[in-house]
Amino acid sequence: MSVASPQSLQPSGVADSAASVGIVLVSHSRALAEAALDLARRLIVSVDVPVELAAGLDDGALGTDPGAVVDAVERLAARCEGVLVLADLGSGIMSAEMALEMLDPAVVERARLSAAPFVEGLLGAYGAAGIGKDLPAVAAEADGA
Repeated sequence: MSVASPQSLQPSGVADSAASVGIVLVSHSRALAEAALDLARRLIVSVDVPVELAAGLDDGALGTDPGAVVDAVERLAARCEGVLVLADLGSGIMSAEMALEMLDPAVVERARLSAAPFVEGLLGAYGAAGIGKDLPAVAAEADGA
């Protein structure tokens, strides 16, 4: 199975080079991931957080792929100090876990998988990352959701 190429959903014109923490959304459904991100951006309008999606398959079918997660984490790790990964369901979590095992150890040190509920965790993490909190604090906000 091939997976839809995750893409950065950072609004154009927004500089994120100083971003402390970026977020990867792993979902079986690209539409679900996009809707969750849209909700976060509409509810928390005063901040912009770099977010990458690793969601859905190339043909529009439901599914996740560890390779897509690896690519998304690497893109964010190149420009953020930390990366928080949120997944929607059990096999999405398994894909994210496999991806973390595939990454360079230096990147893994700056990444964390959260067990937070997908939407609630995203809202907490998005707000915390948006005000410049570090990875442990962003993860704590997500996990406390």
